Amino acid sequence: METIFLDDKKYADRQWAATIGMFDGIHLGHQFVLRRLTETARRRGLGAAVVTFQMPEDTATKTCQFLASPDEKLALLEQAGVERCVVLPFNEQLKRMTAHDFMLRVLREQLGVCLLLTGYDNRFGHNRTDGFDDYVRYGREMGIEVEALPPASQKPVSSSLIRQLLAAGDVCAASEALGRCYALWGRVVCGKHVGTRLGFPTANIQPDEPRQLVPGAGVYAVTAEVEGEGTLLPAMMNIGTRPTFGLHGVTLEAHLLRFSGNLYGRRICIRFVQRLRDEQRFDSPEALRRQLERDAAEATRILDLLNEKNEDK
Repeated sequence: METIFLDDKKYADRQWAATIGMFDGIHLGHQFVLRRLTETARRRGLGAAVVTFQMPEDTATKTCQFLASPDEKLALLEQAGVERCVVLPFNEQLKRMTAHDFMLRVLREQLGVCLLLTGYDNRFGHNRTDGFDDYVRYGREMGIEVEALPPASQKPVSSSLIRQLLAAGDVCAASEALGRCYALWGRVVCGKHVGTRLGFPTANIQPDEPRQLVPGAGVYAVTAEVEGEGTLLPAMMNIGTRPTFGLHGVTLEAHLLRFSGNLYGRRICIRFVQRLRDEQRFDSPEALRRQLERDAAEATRILDLLNEKNEDK
């Protein structure tokens, strides 16, 4: 897939079918749109392009965090068969542009879009005042056919819903909406070695994308993929403040169940499979250690069943 960070140049090297959106997380609804885009483009002999946006560094907040890093989003778009991804800076100039000007100056003149696929209720342009009928009318003026996309399913899926599920720790429901396990890439950094003293050494993970949403506090069955290794390792992860030891600050600590070795400085991908329990304060480190043993056994059972299901497919 070709990725273009839009500047003043023209990229109308051929005729393109395109769709527009943030595509945060590339959930099942997005995947439906991308399938329609690639199928329609192939049938009409057009290129398949996605027009998306690069948000300013301070965009994400505690109430609106991203579901995927920019690199993961691009990788998922490529897997979906998109030939070109055009990334626009979501700056003041773009915010002030009307839908008409955006369609003419950006889509038609710069990018060579001749077919725009969009949801009937999807809106873009300054203050989002225009709607689908307006886009159709503008398109007739400038040579862009505008086609409405039907709903992906009767059960709506949205990035906002997935954020709510993850914040509540419901990674199973979030995975169903995403069509895959929620993933978080990060680098292993030095911690306080609390887990090592309990007999459960952990990889303390610093997320690559600080604006990406971290699931709610608790203990999870997860898989871990060390960059360059190519295999999924069973693991369990604790997200929280480690209240038994009176520590502060949220940490992400993964204990790899069938691994021994030094991971410091390595990049690792955590995929969330199932929540095991809430974070809790124990009366003693020994009580915590016994609970961690039970957690490890339950995580192993869940992940072994998952592995068996995947092998049967």
